[in-house]
Amino acid sequence: MIPARKKAKNNSDYTNRLNVIMAIIFLFAGILVYKLFSLQIMQYDLYTALAMDQHQVFNMLKPERGKIFIQDGQDGNGKYYPIATNKEYALVYAIPKKIENIEKTSEIFYEIFNKKEVEKEVDELLSSDEYFKELTADSSSVLAQEKEEFLQIKKELEIKLRKEEIIENYKKKLSKKNDPYEPIRKKVEEEELKKILALNLDGVDYIMEEYRYYPEGNVGSHLLGFVGFSGDKKSGQYGLEGFFDYELSGRHGSIKAERSAGGGLIIIKEREYNEPNDGSDLILTINRSIQFAACEMLEESAMRHGADGGTVIVMEPDTSAILAMCSCPNYDPNDYGKVEDINIYNNPAIFEQYEPGSIFKVITMAAGIDQEKVSPNTFYADKGYLMIEGWSKPIKNSDYETHGGYGRVNMVTVLEESLNTGSIYIMEKTSPKMFADYVINFGFGEKTGIELETEGVSNISSLKRKTIRPVEAATASFGQGITATPLQIVTAYSAVVNGGILMKPYLVSEIVAQDGSKQKTQAKKIRRVISEKAALLVTGMMVNVVDGGHAKLAGVSGYYVGGKTGTAQVADMEKGGYSEDKTIHSFVGFAPVENPRFVMIVKLDDPKDVDFSASSAAPLFGQIAEFILNYYQVPKER
Repeated sequence: MIPARKKAKNNSDYTNRLNVIMAIIFLFAGILVYKLFSLQIMQYDLYTALAMDQHQVFNMLKPERGKIFIQDGQDGNGKYYPIATNKEYALVYAIPKKIENIEKTSEIFYEIFNKKEVEKEVDELLSSDEYFKELTADSSSVLAQEKEEFLQIKKELEIKLRKEEIIENYKKKLSKKNDPYEPIRKKVEEEELKKILALNLDGVDYIMEEYRYYPEGNVGSHLLGFVGFSGDKKSGQYGLEGFFDYELSGRHGSIKAERSAGGGLIIIKEREYNEPNDGSDLILTINRSIQFAACEMLEESAMRHGADGGTVIVMEPDTSAILAMCSCPNYDPNDYGKVEDINIYNNPAIFEQYEPGSIFKVITMAAGIDQEKVSPNTFYADKGYLMIEGWSKPIKNSDYETHGGYGRVNMVTVLEESLNTGSIYIMEKTSPKMFADYVINFGFGEKTGIELETEGVSNISSLKRKTIRPVEAATASFGQGITATPLQIVTAYSAVVNGGILMKPYLVSEIVAQDGSKQKTQAKKIRRVISEKAALLVTGMMVNVVDGGHAKLAGVSGYYVGGKTGTAQVADMEKGGYSEDKTIHSFVGFAPVENPRFVMIVKLDDPKDVDFSASSAAPLFGQIAEFILNYYQVPKER
């Protein structure tokens, strides 16, 4: 018989064990319930997506980027040419573990992909080397044959060094035996791809990729910008590509369908397909023939004068539509990554601000004549210099040291001889405040709103003060102490030439959606800045500048041409004041006088061989103007 105390103890142990077992069961049940809750509720989306990945396929469908076209033809209804389009290139890649002969394959890659460009780079290097320039120019240094042999040896050595480096890089890539994919060359042209495929190399393959393609290369690079990477996403940058990136990009589509056990697509009712919307096309106001001629003549002139760069803008005065816009130095948007300085991406025609100099005298004259404070026959006494209140030094005419004063002269002579004292006289007659109001009304101090990225704003802060300092108003009257962009200047001149209306400049004639709908740009009037009478008088005075003044080389035989030269000092930001040896040469003009077809600004940055724009920018204007007048078949008027 078991004692009662021992029996009670056994019951207690049994109860404890039972409680532990029950607790464990409940704990496991709780964990199971929580896991089911977590899987079915908390992580439902995750596991649904994983299941869909096994049974469904979802792909983003890329749209085609819209194209950019320029026009050709005298009547504006000519043929369209793509200046930005899309093109498929091959991406050649290697599978290193399948490469049998690394040395031979690396040599083949060099011969097909690199040889020509290396030889070209070495030729450019030697031609730009100052020592070799001197060697080839000085025939007395060594015999001609010895010079040629020496240069050939130097060239072969440089090519050899570069070849060895490139082949070594290929060998490193092909030696990665555990790497299943090694890119070798992007943007491979069809001709190069055929050469590779013809060799039937084991471990070498390709895929096709679509890239943005610019058929005209450097021509119009500042206008266009390029399509590049912003992080890991491609987007338009700078120029039209950046400004109209949303319109050009289009909208992505998508496809979703069931996947069979074998991996194929099952066509079922639930299949979803959203068609991509391709980007819209842009049709520009740019005239292809005028653009090419202007860019070519600009580059040739800048090189001949040793200028650091230059800009040309050709505009329709009645509408402010841009017919040509180019600057140098430029770049090839197909290889935008090869530039040494990314600042070259900025468009100098709209980005760079400079003190315009004497071309601004036309704006001052327009203000004075519109206010009827002066007329073409208003006379004043020119001593060649003026003392201005609050300024210790005399302000002189540019030719004072060689010519002295001009004596009693009228306003026509002020423009013809580009007299600073005459501009100050007009400004003072008009009053500094009224003069400043005209400068603002002509559009200076604000952006034009052109459809391009990185447009700059001119600086006319000295004219926006409540009390304008006399010396600042005086220097502003002849274009110093204030800044403007080339686009602002040519737009202001257009307002004078078209009868006094400031128009908004534009580059895009139409935006054409892929469904065929069109959004046409209408010429936009901003405001009237001067009267028709004042505009007529000032344009006539500008014709006298070309016929009898400093700008005779801007003339075109058989036509009346109007314009104004400007040779501006360049501010020295480090030393203060102005540079002693740097200048910017400009000419702004129009033709013909009866029914002007264009207004044009020509700007050359610091030409080295001539002192004044009459010998640099003016003749370049004349060359381009002659081409345009002949292109439009404008009848001669004289």
